[in-house]
Amino acid sequence: QVQLVESGGGLVQPGGSLRLSCAASGRISRFYRMGWYRQAPGKQRELVASVTNDGSTNTADSGKGRFTASRDNIKNMVYLQMNSLNPEDTAVYYCNTVPSVMSWGQGTQVTVSS
Repeated sequence: QVQLVESGGGLVQPGGSLRLSCAASGRISRFYRMGWYRQAPGKQRELVASVTNDGSTNTADSGKGRFTASRDNIKNMVYLQMNSLNPEDTAVYYCNTVPSVMSWGQGTQVTVSS
């Protein structure tokens, strides 16, 4: 079973940027769409951005114009570039297929605060 390990989170000031990484233990090329999800305290997990095998991206309204997902099928990596962060982006971020079929990783905490 493919395992996912997210990294790159941290504390960032409003307006700042972060690049999250997700390392998969197996081939991700067999999964057409990979995505980034987030879960804030007291809220349900939501899909924020995704990328297909041919590089087509989709971003939820909450991140439109600020978040972009990408992938490297050779390295089995998925990335999330986040710009213009605001406190509402504070959450634990996870990667998975879209729809999610893999076991969830531990996620990476993103905290946006001054």
